[in-house]
Formats: sequence, structure tokens, C-alpha cells
Amino acid sequence: MAWLEYLLPLIFLFPLAAMGVIVVALRNLHDARVRSPFDAQPLREPGQHLRDRLDDAFAGLYLNGALGPLVTLVPLVYGMGRMLFSVEQHWVEWAFYGALSTLLVLAYSFRLMRDFQRISRLKLGLACELAVGQELERLVRPEAHPFYVFHDVPAAGTRIDHVVVTPCGVFVVETRARTRPFAPSGEELDRLVVEKARLRFPGWSERKPLARTRELARWMAEWLSSRTGRTVPVMGVLTLPGWKVETDQGPDDLLVDSGDDLASRLAELCPGEFDAATHDAVIATLLEHAGASRAPGD
Repeated sequence: MAWLEYLLPLIFLFPLAAMGVIVVALRNLHDARVRSPFDAQPLREPGQHLRDRLDDAFAGLYLNGALGPLVTLVPLVYGMGRMLFSVEQHWVEWAFYGALSTLLVLAYSFRLMRDFQRISRLKLGLACELAVGQELERLVRPEAHPFYVFHDVPAAGTRIDHVVVTPCGVFVVETRARTRPFAPSGEELDRLVVEKARLRFPGWSERKPLARTRELARWMAEWLSSRTGRTVPVMGVLTLPGWKVETDQGPDDLLVDSGDDLASRLAELCPGEFDAATHDAVIATLLEHAGASRAPGD
């Protein structure tokens, strides 16, 4: 029967399929996420959401790197099986198997390059968040000087990189990582001009980071006010580590900063009236929800 010539070669694919199942099963063995032994909530560090995304990116790289060779061998292994069971040999059919295998090699090569680029971007973003988080830790003082810093705080559908509470108000700190370009002479271009609604980088401009920081600050002010029953002054802070930030034309409602010596700047800012009772209520609310796995109010 002619159809057996196409069915029997599938036997040679069983070892590849078994190895593929093992690769997929081993993917979930590594999980860097840890939970508190007290309440089983995820423990969150500066840049935790980027750590999680980086773990996922490495898992994707492992999966593509391990499954790629197996998948690209499928047409060739099946073709060799066809050579054993077929009565007649057709060069067009063998050329098809070879071309299919080549296309699969190219597809997985592009996937691996995409994974490498994604990991590089996430590492840069994580490095920037860790640098800003380390700078903000300088705000932590004894109870007589009540500064509080919360990292990776759940928000509506996302997470806020850092929330800083000082005796003068609340600061929503967002960090953005951007690679600095080079001039033809080899000089690094690191000058960033801040406008009311736009960031002007060397060669391009962006509006979304400013709008996103405003949105998160507004959300935090509304959410804290609803939970405490008090008006809470909240100011958005956008940090871009490694850039020389010029804010002469910048917005009045946001602080855009390189992150260097950010702790000292926040200690001097007062976004509004913030009495001790409101301060304590805000701290209690954030302590309750900062480590939640889901955004409060979701």
C-alpha cells in the first residue's frame, strides 16, 4: 500500500519527539521566584518584574536553543525514512525536505537572535532599576526620620518600580533604560533635553515615558486617597540613569532625573501638604499591599 511509504517513516521521529517532551518538561524546573515563609507572598526586590521577565527570557532562549536542532532535523530524519521504504526516489521530494530543514534553521536562528536582544535589553533595564533602587535606599532612616522606600509595587494592571514616602509627600519613581548612541567620531551622545510632554534624545524623541509616569502618579494619588480617606500629595519621578538631563524646559508636575543623588533631591521636595497622620496612614496602606501578587483594587 502506497500510503504506508509515508506512514512508516514516522517511526524514526519518535526519539526526536521523546527528546522534545523532555526538553519542555525540564523548562519549568528552574524558577527563581521565592515566596515569604510567613505569608507565602512573593518576595519583591528592586526590579523584580524585570527579574521575572529575564527568567522568562532565559527560559525561552533555552527552549529555542534545545528544541531548534530537534525540529530542524525532523524533515531530514523523515526523508531518510522515506528513502528506506519508498519504491521510487523523487529528487523533488528530497529537495523539499532539504529546503524545509533550511527554512527551519533560519527561523530558529532568528528566534535565538531575538532572544539575545531581548535579554540584553532586560539586563540594561534591570541594571538601571538596581542602580536607582540602591540610591533610594539611602533614604531609609530610623523612625525619628521617617523615610520609606517600597520596590516593585503593584498598580492597576502593572507595577511601579519604586514608591518613596517622605515627611513631605509620596513619590512614584519610574525608571527607563535607553542605550546611549555614539557620534561618528566615537563620542558618546548622552545629552537628554526634557520638554513639557516630550523627551528629546539624540536622534529621536519619546512622549510615552512622561505620560506613563503622570498616569501612575495620578493613579497612586487616587488609590491612596480612597484607602486612607485623606488627600495625599503624590509626585511622579522619571529616572534615566546614565543620561545628562537638561530640565530647563521640563514639566512642573514631574521630576525627570538621571538618578544620581536622587535620594538628596527627594528629601528636599515637598509636593503638597502632608501631615503626620496622613503619612502614617499611607505607610500602613503601602506596607499592607506592596508585597501583594496582584495590584490592589484589581
